[in-house]
Order: sequence, then structure tokens, then C-alpha cells
Amino acid sequence: MDISVVVPLYNEEESLPELTEWIRRVMNERGFSYEIILVDDGSNDASWKVIEELKLQHEQIIGIKFRRNYGKSAALNVGFSAAQGDVVITMDADLQDSPDEIPELYDRIKNRGADLVSGWKQKRYDPLTKTIPTKLFNSVTRSMSGIHNLHDFNCGLKAYRKDVVKSVEVYGEMHRYIPVLAKWAGFRNIQEQIVKHYPRKYGTTKFGPGRFVKGFLDLLSIFFVGKFGKRPMHFFGTIGVLSFMIGFFITCYLIFEKLRSIAEGTVYRNITDQPLFYLSLVAILIGTQLFLTGFIAELVSRNSSERNQYHIEKEI
Repeated sequence: MDISVVVPLYNEEESLPELTEWIRRVMNERGFSYEIILVDDGSNDASWKVIEELKLQHEQIIGIKFRRNYGKSAALNVGFSAAQGDVVITMDADLQDSPDEIPELYDRIKNRGADLVSGWKQKRYDPLTKTIPTKLFNSVTRSMSGIHNLHDFNCGLKAYRKDVVKSVEVYGEMHRYIPVLAKWAGFRNIQEQIVKHYPRKYGTTKFGPGRFVKGFLDLLSIFFVGKFGKRPMHFFGTIGVLSFMIGFFITCYLIFEKLRSIAEGTVYRNITDQPLFYLSLVAILIGTQLFLTGFIAELVSRNSSERNQYHIEKEI
């Protein structure tokens, strides 16, 4: 199979017929073998009924319905697991992404060696309350991830080599950072393509301002897990040993000063009366705790269980 199109959706009953027909037209014009994977993230409108009707008309459509709303990352993760195409395309269901971009995305993956191609909506039809925070978010992500050639990490329109989607785990709000996850997984040829952005035709956006806070916390998680996920002792152990040694040397200094004052017969305060004593005590305790945290995290990382388990109500 050439292409798998993965579409996560939540309450998009109006746009689904138009979107799937648009995808079918593009695929048939280019002669691609394909599948359209529609992942219903617990919609409470008639989205699933529409998917069932579309399935009767087009065998290329695969429908997966969550029992409740888990979020876009969960929908993408399940869609990635089901995808069989050599190239996997993701796009939103709100018709703001254009299926006409698919042939170019496919060519860059299949024939030009890219592992991942991320869309860049250079001209956006979004309010300033969304575009300004997005620019800030992308700037911070570029700095922390080291992927300096992407302008829009959160664009829903992306293309992946099949190996990429089978190698990354998407959860929480991690869908914004799939290029970062791909980089940590060893896929370095990450490219960008300018794509068209259309005004929303039906419904309203499903994402509120809280997504920026969650997104930033997930960025910190990715940075930590990517750098130290397989060797947590390197992080906790290093800080723990450093803290312990600071406390240890302060204690040695206090003992030395006490012994010197006794030898010289001078008046010297009790060790417990000095602020340095409590500083050294805290440093030793924190150092010990961090070292033990690193040791426990090392054991956990070697025996981690499955994280992504979602209740799927129906599949067609």
C-alpha cells in the first residue's frame, strides 16, 4: 500500500463526507493505493454514524471509535498502529488542511529520502490569540529540540516514513512534538513543506488556551525523557553526588575548624549553632535522596509497562 491517511476527529460530522471525497479524488488522480483511517475520539455528535455510512460507500475507509474522549495524541497513536501504507499522512478533519498537498508530501518521503515532512502554514487564517502564542511555542521548541528548520511543529498536516510512526509513542499532548520524538528515535532527515491553510468551514476549534500550558509541560517531559529516559541515573545520580559532596566538604570544614579551635585554646561556637551545619546536612540528605531516586528510576526504566491502552468501542 502506498499511503495511509490518518485523520483524528472529534465532532466533525459535517466535514467528513467532503474531506474523504477530496482525499479519494486526489488518490485516484495519481493512482495511489491507499487507506483512510478515521479515528473518532469519543465524538458526541453523529460523526460515527457518518463514518459507518462512508465505509459502506468506500472500502478504503477504516473507522476506529473510542469509548470516550482521550485527546488527539491518543487518536494519532492508535491510527499509527493501524496504518499499513509505506507513507503515512496525518491531517485534521476540519478541512483547514488540503489533501492536494499529499502527492508532494509522498514524493519527498518516497523519492527524496525524507523521514518526516512537516507542513508550514505560512499564511494562517487564525486569530492573533492563537497565532502569537503559536509563534512563541515554536520558537521555544526549536531552541530546546535543536530542530531549527521547522517553523510550525504543531501543523496537523505531516508525512512520515512508515518506520517513523512505528517507532514513536504519542501520548498526553505529545502530538505537537512528533518531529522531536522522531529525532530522539534516530530519524534525522526532518524537512518542511509550505502548505495552504484554509479558514474553518464547519464548527468551532476544539482546543482551548490550556493547551499551551500542557504543551510546554510535555516539551519538558520530552526533553528529559529523550535525554535521560534510558539512563536516569546519569541525571539524578550526577546532581545527587554533587549535592552530597558539597555537604560532605562543608562538614569536613566545620570539623576541622572545631578541632583547630580546641588545639589553639580559642573560644569557638558549637557546630550546631552555625548555619553552615544545617546547609551541609540538607545537602547530604538531598544528595542521598536524588541518588536513590536515580537508582529506582533506572530499575523502573528497565521494567516499564505499556502506557497506551485505550478503550476502543467499535472498529469497522
